Amino acid sequence: MKLDRMIGILSILLQKEKVTAPYLAEKFEVSRRTINRDIEALCMAGIPLVTEPGQNGGVSIMEGYKIDRTLLSTSDMQAILAGLRSLDSVSGTNRYVQLMEKLQAGASGLLAGDTHILIDLSSWYKASLSPKIELLHNAILSGRKVSFTYFAPGRESERMVEPYYLIFQWAGWYLWGFCEKREDFRLFKLGRMTGLQIGECFEKRTATVPDLSVEHVFPQMYQVKAKIHPKYKWRLIDEYGPESFTAQPDGTLLFSAGFMDKTSIVGWITSFGDGAELLEPACFRQDIMEFAEGIRKKYLEP
Repeated sequence: MKLDRMIGILSILLQKEKVTAPYLAEKFEVSRRTINRDIEALCMAGIPLVTEPGQNGGVSIMEGYKIDRTLLSTSDMQAILAGLRSLDSVSGTNRYVQLMEKLQAGASGLLAGDTHILIDLSSWYKASLSPKIELLHNAILSGRKVSFTYFAPGRESERMVEPYYLIFQWAGWYLWGFCEKREDFRLFKLGRMTGLQIGECFEKRTATVPDLSVEHVFPQMYQVKAKIHPKYKWRLIDEYGPESFTAQPDGTLLFSAGFMDKTSIVGWITSFGDGAELLEPACFRQDIMEFAEGIRKKYLEP
């Protein structure tokens, strides 16, 4: 992309003092004419570049107009590289690492990155998820609508959406866009989309980044107290942290946390089998008993 190339050219000029157009053309695998146009574009953007003809000539940034090269330290660049590699884990390409190499031209000592941090944002469904991310990313960049069938709890529907943001949150990928069916901005989980297609162009509207705080998306409507068998301590620590329970004299764990609805409470408690007992809200104890009775009836002998 032109923007990536221009950033790369600027990065090289900040590190090499002066370079030739043929060097840049070879580095970015484009023609000298393309490099000349990029240099003109950088000048129009306010970067004072100087071109000197002759055997010792080349392109450089005007003396006195220098950006501190220590702006990003080695550890900073390694952290950036780790993040870019995590994006490659989603798309299954080396696109972002290649971009990093361009930005670090002349500083190959930084390319190793921090090998102690490994980030993989891909999912179990990488084969089907990666094409969705690529398609949606292209739709956002080109300003085109997307259509898909969306599966939500209890229903499915056809949606036409103006896409604005791809978001990785809660260990999953989401699309934030304006839904024509709901006439408002909505959050869609990519794993629940099928038949995804790019449609016609649209005029972009003002789109703010969604509030994805836990308090906003998962409001705590009920305060739950439950008695949990000590063999499930690992699970409480993993899901809610060690502050979510206190050990009782009999060895059981008294758990306390907020939940957003009855369905979540019943499903969570029953997932422990006979290893958990709901204490509060007491009004849901009957729902749990009926839930368990429904399962029991399904497995009764004919």
